[in-house]
Amino acid sequence: MNITARLEQKVKERVALHKLKGYRDKAGAVNKRDLRAWNDDRLKAESARLQGEARAGAPLDKLLTDAYALVCEAAHRTLGMRPYEVQIMAAIALHEGNLVELQTGEGKTLAAVMPAYLNALTGKGVHVLTFNDYLANRDAEWMGPIYRFLGLSAVAVQAGMSFAEKKQAYAADITYVTAKEAGFDYLRDSIAMTVDDTVQRAFHYVIVDEADSLLLDEARVPLVIAGEAATTEHDGTRFADAAKQLHPEEHFVFDEFKRNVYLTEAGSEKVESLFNCGNLYESHNSHLLTSLNCALHAETLLKRDIDYIVRDGKIELIDEYTGRVAENRHLPDGLQAALEAKEGLSSQAGGQILGTITLQHLLSIYPTISGMTATAQASAIEFENIYSLQVVQIPPNRPCIRIDHPHKIYTHKEAKLKALVAEIASVHATGRPILIGTSSVEESGILAERLRQIGVNGHVLNAKNDSEEADIIARAGEIGAVTVSTNMAGRGVDIRLGGGDAKQAEVVAKLGGLYVIGTLANESTRIDNQLRGRSGRQGDPGASIFFVSLEDDLILRFGIDKAIPSSFRNLKQDEPLDEALLRSKIGHIQHVIMGQNFHIRKELNYYSDMVEEQRRILSKDRLAILTGETPMSPSEQRVRLFYIDKFWAEQLAYVSYIREGIHLEGLANLNPIDEFHKRIIQAFEQIPAKIEEEASGMLAKLGNSNDPTEWERLGLKSPSSTWTYIINDQYSQKALLSPVAIGPDFIGAITLVLKPAAKPVLDWLFRTHRWR
Repeated sequence: MNITARLEQKVKERVALHKLKGYRDKAGAVNKRDLRAWNDDRLKAESARLQGEARAGAPLDKLLTDAYALVCEAAHRTLGMRPYEVQIMAAIALHEGNLVELQTGEGKTLAAVMPAYLNALTGKGVHVLTFNDYLANRDAEWMGPIYRFLGLSAVAVQAGMSFAEKKQAYAADITYVTAKEAGFDYLRDSIAMTVDDTVQRAFHYVIVDEADSLLLDEARVPLVIAGEAATTEHDGTRFADAAKQLHPEEHFVFDEFKRNVYLTEAGSEKVESLFNCGNLYESHNSHLLTSLNCALHAETLLKRDIDYIVRDGKIELIDEYTGRVAENRHLPDGLQAALEAKEGLSSQAGGQILGTITLQHLLSIYPTISGMTATAQASAIEFENIYSLQVVQIPPNRPCIRIDHPHKIYTHKEAKLKALVAEIASVHATGRPILIGTSSVEESGILAERLRQIGVNGHVLNAKNDSEEADIIARAGEIGAVTVSTNMAGRGVDIRLGGGDAKQAEVVAKLGGLYVIGTLANESTRIDNQLRGRSGRQGDPGASIFFVSLEDDLILRFGIDKAIPSSFRNLKQDEPLDEALLRSKIGHIQHVIMGQNFHIRKELNYYSDMVEEQRRILSKDRLAILTGETPMSPSEQRVRLFYIDKFWAEQLAYVSYIREGIHLEGLANLNPIDEFHKRIIQAFEQIPAKIEEEASGMLAKLGNSNDPTEWERLGLKSPSSTWTYIINDQYSQKALLSPVAIGPDFIGAITLVLKPAAKPVLDWLFRTHRWR
């Protein structure tokens, strides 16, 4: 680190210490407001007074000390919990709109109650965005008595609620809801034809739990609302059958990262023979080629029990960061249908997309955003750059005494697996509880089976039995417990020593506490740290270690194996490699990947931000019509809302079409982003005239009739049903490199950004330029 960097680091550390001192002083003032002598009625009267002042316009900062003191006393009386000083410090930082890093087990759920209560005093509503429905419901029920004691309401939104239930939940003072469900409800409201058909009110203040996951890992995921979806028969089966008849190397090849697959000349000839279609690359075969590419992608690159599971006759995608089922998530383009055909399932037609928004853009609608997580500092620059959020690290209530052992690195996977089994068996024999974090459903099953073979019967937690999560986690800290999990157990769970039993906890503590084992190094150090953080909560003893092999995907993809001496490269030894250089290389490449992902997200923003700006322009006009701010007759209101929605849906379809192959503009030395913006702006500028023309014609037909039956007769009606889903668009979110001159190197630059449906272009380039 050079002198300038060291000076900058020292300045940042001093600023952070000064800020923490300010929070500690304010927390001290809260604790001095000792309300233990007050009776319940006096506490409730004080809450009513604060509520009246807040609604009269009093600055919340001036009410903070009294409000937080009230929450502390109410928490003690209703739940037997009194916030620690560090929790109050975190609560102050949250109110100020910061991203708080608070370690696992330090009580983020209770800390969030204070700023939620304070901001809800205005009557404008507060959202606490959680990771899943279980946590939303748990936290609302758990913290609910505090709010109710102080005269406020707290309700959880759950997927599948009725319209009336959701409307009531969003009308509560504090609403606990998953970020995705809040986004879907926002999209549903965006196509409502009357105010009475909406469930949400204007956004005010939000606290984002597990903020690094929602603000970074999930931020670019598009949430979608589409028109009627119906189960349909399609011809995907014949493409799936064709893909199964193609063989690697002979008929298709992969790119260097095995993210995309391409037909060889022999493969093209094989397909032409199978379909008797003539030249596969003629324009009339474009649909066939696109469908075949999707089928080949599904067959070769999407692995069952790694990328997805099949449950109850449906494909359920697995979130790569959490190991959980990604609810309502669908693959883009024809990939979803191709994957369903591969598994012999019927396909759902997507329907016309009526609206879409990313979580990042959804969160930017809130006037004030704050968040909390156990792992934020590693991505502090990105939080500041994208969300203008400062990371505040709150010290633990008790020092962390967990021991984090250095990685154990093996030459090959089988040696790693044997060492894992031996380590688990050895530690299990002492009675110490063990949590093993694996990479996939498949790996968790393989490891569990190996353990069963030697008499170690553990609990398996993965996407296939996620309904049992709460019960399995509750027992994961008990004496002798062995829990084999995907990344599900690495976030949003609190494992108590002894399962919460004080006597058992004492025994487990003497054994060294919870022992956490990772079976690989993840791409992000944040995910590794989330797993480590399950151990050592609230000053408990604990330990963590990661087992790595030179055959792991992360190692092979970035060539870390080449960093070891050549004499070791071809060895297959059972003992771990004692190479400190390798450990530092793994840590380095994890930080490089995090940096790359940051730049990818910034690059993708250049595309989506323009679309979001257009959405907000139309949304503002639409809201003014919907709420009556723009005066007009009921018939004109219906007509204009209908055509705004119609032409916005058409714009979204055009945007998707343009985005599909825009990177090929680089072949003509044009900037893809500039060309994308130019085209969608030109299309958007035509929308107002189209709306005016169509609306005028329809109003003439209606003759200003306000009869709803007449509106329906002329087609002015909303879709009879809609459905929501998430586009798992990971295939376009790769390194966005600038295209180079046409030739073999061009593939390395462009294959990383094209979706499967656009691959026919590259197949044509391969074929015509004979690059194979």
